[in-house]
Amino acid sequence: MSAPHPLDNPVWWSLTGAHAHLAERRGGALRYPADVSPFAAVPDEPDAADWAGVAKLAASGTGPLLTTGVAAAPPEGWETLFSVEGVQLVDDGLAAAPDAEAVRLGAEDVPEMLDLAGRTRPGPFLPRTVELGTYLGIRRGGALVAMAGERLRPPGWTEISAVCTDPDFRGQGLAARLVLAVAAGIRARGETPFLHAAADNTPAIRLYEALGFRLRRTTSFVGSRPLDPVPAV
Repeated sequence: MSAPHPLDNPVWWSLTGAHAHLAERRGGALRYPADVSPFAAVPDEPDAADWAGVAKLAASGTGPLLTTGVAAAPPEGWETLFSVEGVQLVDDGLAAAPDAEAVRLGAEDVPEMLDLAGRTRPGPFLPRTVELGTYLGIRRGGALVAMAGERLRPPGWTEISAVCTDPDFRGQGLAARLVLAVAAGIRARGETPFLHAAADNTPAIRLYEALGFRLRRTTSFVGSRPLDPVPAV
């Protein structure tokens, strides 16, 4: 039997690897702090004790916990609030390169990053999401108009995420440039870039494939919570 691939359960492998310092754990269940990311994870074949741990973790945050890559559905007593079909794409010949206009974003840029993400909705972006990895942005007239960065980090891989551009600056190739610049930094560490997209976001998928990503697998993003909350102990 072959060993599990880190990209088949990327949240779990991130929280037991490069992001272990951020992990909140209850038994075999893991989650990011609620102000970093809504992602939670269980082992590839979770049992009742693992789901009990997730229920306790759910009490430590607000809103549903988000999972991806795990085939097992939550057990009885859980409510699925949404399920979004997605795709996972991996580097298959990106022309990764630094970008002279891209600047490193940090804690002092978070208010602008939150504003940009709130207006463009690239996926969950929270006050401490910037702690997950390197985020790069492009400014015009001093204002942040495009950004992209790193999210999940299973062993040997880094996910590119939060790719977004202010509507007034779209069509200039800024997102593509930032994806390639973030990818260059990932490759410099000896890791391979990958990313996720909603399956119905065909313009983004076409862009990523044109840049040199290829489809690896389909997946689902599932938001769920226990019907009867338990204490976070």
